[in-house]
Amino acid sequence: MSAPSVVVRVKSPEAFRTISEVAVELDLPQHVLRFWESRFAQIRPVKRAGGRRYYRPDDVDLLRGIRALLYGEGYTIKGVQKLLRDHGARYVADIGQGEAMVAPAPAIEPGDAPEPMIGIKPNDPAEEAVAHLVEVHQSLAEEEREKLEMLLAELLTLKKRLRTARAATARH
Repeated sequence: MSAPSVVVRVKSPEAFRTISEVAVELDLPQHVLRFWESRFAQIRPVKRAGGRRYYRPDDVDLLRGIRALLYGEGYTIKGVQKLLRDHGARYVADIGQGEAMVAPAPAIEPGDAPEPMIGIKPNDPAEEAVAHLVEVHQSLAEEEREKLEMLLAELLTLKKRLRTARAATARH
């Protein structure tokens, strides 16, 4: 007796993707994709009835490039926004495809205000909590939101410094 056959449907590369499909493909939580959509005007999925998002192949490429810059190259959200302004969405998408080279992330200048670095590493509970808080507080006034984001960014910076200090202490 033969085993039942399983039918696996594979979407064509040109097909639109749901947010859950994109999240799996890029190994990102869905709320991070929604957060990035609020920070990068170039991410514009098609929204159908009920607000369901459908990402075009170019959207997925752009998200892949943003992910590579934030997670792989050490860019901040502001740094990626600047790259998008200076070079365009196609350049960032090409980075995600490995078709364009990118300069290392610029060093943070003294006096630069820290900013949220959503996505220091995928699935980091602290990062997920920050993204969730930002999402929950979208209804706040812009000024209040900016203050909260600055506070959260400072906390993330302190967390990173604490990890570095702990690692240095563990080596001694």
